[in-house]
Amino acid sequence: MTSALQAPNVHDAEPIPAEARAEIDRLLQSGDLFRYTAPQDAPVALLEREFADLIGARFALAVSSCSAALFLSLKALDLPRDARVLIPAFTFAAVPSAVLHAECRPVLCEVGENYRIDMTDFAAKLETCQAVLISHMRGHTSDMDAIMALCNARSIPVIEDAAHSLGTTWNGRNIGTIGRIGCFSFQSYKLVNAGEGGILVTDDAELVARAIIMSGAYEHNWNKHPVLREVFPALQNTLPLYNQRMSNLSAAVIRPQLGHVARRVVDGRANHDHVAARLNRSPWMQVPDKLPAEERAPDSIQFNLEGMDEGERSAFADQAEAMGVKVQIFGLSADNARAFWNWRFIPDLPADLPSTRAMLMRACDVRLPARLTRAECDFIAEALVAAAETVMGQSRAYGT
Repeated sequence: MTSALQAPNVHDAEPIPAEARAEIDRLLQSGDLFRYTAPQDAPVALLEREFADLIGARFALAVSSCSAALFLSLKALDLPRDARVLIPAFTFAAVPSAVLHAECRPVLCEVGENYRIDMTDFAAKLETCQAVLISHMRGHTSDMDAIMALCNARSIPVIEDAAHSLGTTWNGRNIGTIGRIGCFSFQSYKLVNAGEGGILVTDDAELVARAIIMSGAYEHNWNKHPVLREVFPALQNTLPLYNQRMSNLSAAVIRPQLGHVARRVVDGRANHDHVAARLNRSPWMQVPDKLPAEERAPDSIQFNLEGMDEGERSAFADQAEAMGVKVQIFGLSADNARAFWNWRFIPDLPADLPSTRAMLMRACDVRLPARLTRAECDFIAEALVAAAETVMGQSRAYGT
């Protein structure tokens, strides 16, 4: 019998590795938290070098959040004011917010029931856009081959919002390195946790130089970045400073976790696939398949409710919570920041996006951290199945 007392804690992250403590203590003793105090090899600078090597990019810039990375990426592209930036309608509110912050206009394209971009709608709307910002929302990768072919043919730059996709690959290539720029998150619920923080990666020296200055490398602090230094003098005093730097303390928390990424990816994928197999045996739930080119690094699971009306879906979420498993149904959660109709800060928000709306009204989200044991994963899966059967009735489920 499922009991809330047995429910696993899915909210806490893994402990920060012990090897971080000595560096944190050193920083606290010295008070040396600003990334540009040291002449070289500050923790933030070391993190940038190590992350670029991990992901397979030439350059990395660590900043205060993934939102800051997205904003700086858009500004570094030097887009004209009010440039139209195509984004998926299934993402977090911070993504259209970053577009607006960069003085551009978000254009929303439809997303299908598998949580990925509707390529027909994408192609139709691309013609009027000057940039593309792809959110791999909850780690679900859209068809990057098709996206890059369409954008490259029109010389439209692509930014990847890889906040949920550290460790995910597409045809063996790390997500975040396929577009012109990739942006990652170190917020608490991501694979690597610093509470807050972000990083952008690119192979473009001039682009990262612009982002470095705008992130807050005032005067000649850009000398502490190993980028082509002949780029910087021409940019000196020509760009605004937005002061979105990462502190050394955050970098000290992040760096020891990079060595755990590969293990967390393997464990998270195993947990996800184990739970998905159980949910897919229920007539009431369906976990969309990954695309053939995609290898995911999940720390949560998404599934669609089948054969339920809105009242039954709400009852399912309530019943699952009573059994100890919190379920977020994106479209039914009040003021959900992932439901596009709640982005009323967008000046020309579409009246509706019916495909995306239909998906959000039945798509469920459950935390599934890589640290969970198989028994804890079984608890979650069985609670979800039992909640659906309680609401819908076993006779309806099995036709008896």
